[in-house]
Amino acid sequence: MVALFRRIEGEKCYVRSQIMTSRANTGKRDSGPHRVKSGHRTQSAGQERIPICVIVTDNVLLLDVAGIVEPFRIANWWSAKENLTPRFDLRFFGARSTERCSLGLSLSRLEPLPKRLPDGAWLIVPGIADVSTTLPRLAQSSVVGWLANVGALAARKLTVCSGALLAAHAGWLDGRACTTHHGLIGTLRSIAPRAKVLENRIFVVDDSLATSAGITAGIDLALWAVGEVLGPAGALGVAREMVVHARREGGDPQISSWLQQRNHLHPAVHRVQDAIAQAPSQSWTLASMATIACVGERQLTRLFKHYAGSSPSDYLHRVRLEAFDELIVDERRSIESAATAVGYSSAQQLRRVWRRQREGSPRR
Repeated sequence: MVALFRRIEGEKCYVRSQIMTSRANTGKRDSGPHRVKSGHRTQSAGQERIPICVIVTDNVLLLDVAGIVEPFRIANWWSAKENLTPRFDLRFFGARSTERCSLGLSLSRLEPLPKRLPDGAWLIVPGIADVSTTLPRLAQSSVVGWLANVGALAARKLTVCSGALLAAHAGWLDGRACTTHHGLIGTLRSIAPRAKVLENRIFVVDDSLATSAGITAGIDLALWAVGEVLGPAGALGVAREMVVHARREGGDPQISSWLQQRNHLHPAVHRVQDAIAQAPSQSWTLASMATIACVGERQLTRLFKHYAGSSPSDYLHRVRLEAFDELIVDERRSIESAATAVGYSSAQQLRRVWRRQREGSPRR
């Protein structure tokens, strides 16, 4: 977690300069690792408003709706505060004027599905609850037919969680890279066999289509989209207002190393994992871990392999590498300094660990 706070502190140091940059060029693009194609151009070069059209369906996940939409509302507030023109118009559509959400509440005053979307509109399809029972019903509904015909013409299409399944039924994903909640990857592949379904991604952008993983990933996708229009300063301003201290990138894994291998009940292993998470850069040895666990070194190794599925050292390296990920996104930081900040003696040592656990290069 130390790495996360260091990252946000680094962002704060240059927010003023980024604000000036965003005022000069609100259409600056960000080519992060989540982007598959770069041919799509949004209407961010000028100051025209972008209609954000949200499709509300029966049994829609309420957090999917709020998570991806609130950042756009807050972005308008941030723009006004910075004497910039608010850029987003929020509109909500449905097959009926009132739909029940996943919590049993009614979402009312929905506009009817239009025969034509506003010029330059972005279309958002949130996920649904109880997929096994809700999806078959919606797949045969007028909503999917509308998505296939009218919705497909949107300037940009965004889905959250199981919203990708509705998009698949509408034919949006054919030949496209995409993702969804980790528990629905198999279902998405069966519905969209011609799509390139990527596992363990927060979100994936393929030209005008952007798909995201479960629930909170919609916030990350919205922050990226806000950054496309308002620049990094706008995205940071919205993230700070939402108290989102660690903005995830599209290529980040859905299940963080901070949470992986912790689905067990052994207190000794949990004590060691807690200690490593609090201070990954500490000079950890098997002996120091065993002291925290109050067991012998051999016993700790056996416990880790049985309950966490790895050795104590492998777990330590996974946490350190994720802390490294949070630091290296700052292009001003060298691999050497980021490596030593998370506990490695040098960049060379980090690369040796990297080759054992990951593909590609640390900078990528």
